[in-house]
Amino acid sequence: MAATIATQAEFEAEFGRHISDMRSLSPNMSYAQSVDRLRQMLRSGILRHTDIERNPQRFLAAHRLLAELATRLGPGFWIRFTVHFNLFAGTVMALGSPEQVALLDKFQSEGKVGCFGLTEAFAGVNSGMIVNTTATWSPEKQMFLIQCPDRGAYKNWISQGLVADMCVVMATLHVGGKSLGPHAFLMELRKGGKLADGVTMGDMGAKSVGNDLDNAWICFENVWLPKDSLLSRYSYVEGNEHHLRQKGIRTIDMIGQRLYTGRAVISRAAVVFTRTLYANTRAYTDGKKCWAPKGAELTLSGVPQLRALFGEADASLSHLERFIGEVERRLADCLASHTMPPADLVEAIAAAKVKSVELGIELCCRLKQEVGSYALMAGSGFEQIDFLQCCKFAEGDSRILMLKMSRDRVRAFQQGAAVPAAEADCCRRILEAAEKGDAMREHEIVYELAANIISRTVDGFAGAAAKL
Repeated sequence: MAATIATQAEFEAEFGRHISDMRSLSPNMSYAQSVDRLRQMLRSGILRHTDIERNPQRFLAAHRLLAELATRLGPGFWIRFTVHFNLFAGTVMALGSPEQVALLDKFQSEGKVGCFGLTEAFAGVNSGMIVNTTATWSPEKQMFLIQCPDRGAYKNWISQGLVADMCVVMATLHVGGKSLGPHAFLMELRKGGKLADGVTMGDMGAKSVGNDLDNAWICFENVWLPKDSLLSRYSYVEGNEHHLRQKGIRTIDMIGQRLYTGRAVISRAAVVFTRTLYANTRAYTDGKKCWAPKGAELTLSGVPQLRALFGEADASLSHLERFIGEVERRLADCLASHTMPPADLVEAIAAAKVKSVELGIELCCRLKQEVGSYALMAGSGFEQIDFLQCCKFAEGDSRILMLKMSRDRVRAFQQGAAVPAAEADCCRRILEAAEKGDAMREHEIVYELAANIISRTVDGFAGAAAKL
């Protein structure tokens, strides 16, 4: 099918038709029903595993179009989709050798789905890139031994883990007694529905939303993987030594590339969810008649506070959409050329995720307060508002991203780099608070600095987009 689609517009129309049946699915469908729909999508070829680099605009658009269903279906299927196409297949694309990348076509034709084993019980969204699961090279066996040394190293909240056929496992590589940091390994998690030897797992339990998505804890105990399981575009093991194929490119940096694409699609999804909820609610309030003095006609949309909120939301979201559009344009260029995003784009991607999610949460909660009992009704979309909570902590918690922005800006300030005046003032006050040992004051200013950085970044990128 993909070969017959010539333009981006044709792809979006065809993908829209492909997912049109999903509007009738239940948000309470089983794990099996949900993953079967993803397998159907895979086999159709409507979106290829390789599109993340070869047709990145299609990859981005597919996420956006699926997000339009989130007020109906909740976050489950959207997360299942992005875990497979971005985190699983995207990591193989970014880190795999040509032979490993070629496997993606085989997986697609067979309808095999994958998960991404990164987060751990003691290394979750607030911890950064910490990986306690180990992969120890055995020169005698010419194999890697994957181990979770304790319960803290169990993989945690692994979306699609209970049904996945394949897994990209993140583990800290040890070769010749040296710890070489996190590396990615491609493994067959299940064969014929049976878990691989040494793998145990369980369900994380019922959630407030998205219960059509399975989330697993996974333990690896004495799991032996072959030599070619190490995704080896940038490094490999020979004899009892680890070798880099390209100096200056670390595997961990390219793992981060998937987090950047993840943050970008989450940013767009948060805005799409908010837009959709507002549009659906507006359709209701436009038709909801209210009492008015002297027999005047008035709908709920015409009540001053709601009318003002609709206008404010539209203006704020439009500005943010211009910003995200420019971020996506530049990121797509990086994906197509297989290059790392420059520092300003990395910061903009982080800013997009934080701003989109926080604005979405604020606007949706404010809307909920203005529409009375309608917000309590099943099917209104308000019951799925925790979609935004999922967006907040996925691919880097918002607070962690803000802390990193502020840390980098303070370091630049200390090194004498040119820093905008408002940000420089925050840097000075952070350093003063730190010198006085006033941790609470330092904490407050750190987030003030991050907010300034985000505001400047959004305005700058949105302005650039307006000039195109």
